[in-house]
Amino acid sequence: MLALLATACLGLSACASVQPPKPWEKGDLARPLMRMDTDPLEARFSAHTYFSKEAAAGGGGVGGGGCGCN
Repeated sequence: MLALLATACLGLSACASVQPPKPWEKGDLARPLMRMDTDPLEARFSAHTYFSKEAAAGGGGVGGGGCGCN
């Protein structure tokens, strides 16, 4: 039990040191290679199909739904 508690504390303390990217690192994150959807046409088609099934448009880049359970 003590080992489990120590492991949990160590894991949580590792998450506390996450820093946002520095201004000079943001250029690397903005490269087209870093995009989740490498093919813009395919991404547009997938978004069109999704919004046609959902009968709503917009909000494709935002997490969560309309129920308030982000």
